Amino acid sequence: MTRKKTITGFTLAEVLITLGIIGVVAALTIPALIANHKKTAVETRLKKFYSVMNQAITQSELENGDKSTWNIDMSVDKDNNDVSDNLEWYNKYLAKYLKTTKVEKNQDNYVAAYFSDGSIVVIRRGGSTYNFFPDGKNYEKLNLNDIFNQQSDPNNKIYGKTCFLFAFYPNSDDKKWKYHKNKGLEPYKWINGSNSDIDWTDTTYGCSKNGSKIYCAALIQKNGWKIPKDYPLRF
Repeated sequence: MTRKKTITGFTLAEVLITLGIIGVVAALTIPALIANHKKTAVETRLKKFYSVMNQAITQSELENGDKSTWNIDMSVDKDNNDVSDNLEWYNKYLAKYLKTTKVEKNQDNYVAAYFSDGSIVVIRRGGSTYNFFPDGKNYEKLNLNDIFNQQSDPNNKIYGKTCFLFAFYPNSDDKKWKYHKNKGLEPYKWINGSNSDIDWTDTTYGCSKNGSKIYCAALIQKNGWKIPKDYPLRF
């Protein structure tokens, strides 16, 4: 007597249910994974940028003297095309000591330096102000006025997410720049108004929901170059 073999398997309904569950799980987890990857990339590139720039400054001091003696002119901005422009400053103090893939002077007299990891720094105001873009694509697709005219706009979506502000002002005697005195490149830390110290929630500069996010690079540095859990922006 021949026994019939019983073939077992999943029904179409069971397969569809399983695929549906997989789809739901993916929909819930993939966005979180992408956001975490973006956060990690920002953290890594911020820390690397800070290290690379300060190494370049230290190396430059061997040729150009102590950084406190460098000619840093905050008045050199996009409307000033005199001989001491941003490109000349960059070529004198930093060009030899940074490994870049491209350096260009844009239409607003700012210097854009491109790095091999895809990040870009825009140097302006006579070597004093640095807008760092962990992902250079965010710089390339923006109108420059959209970037630099929003420092006091709490509704902007640039600072603290796609753009981070740094400053180099080692020779200032103004107490409002005390966190930059005799320092290399540091996240922007300006003592605003009559405050005696940084107000992280300040509506003009603060890294807060209602602030312009100017202080966000400093806040991340303060947290060991990790984005805090209560960070006001999502990635």
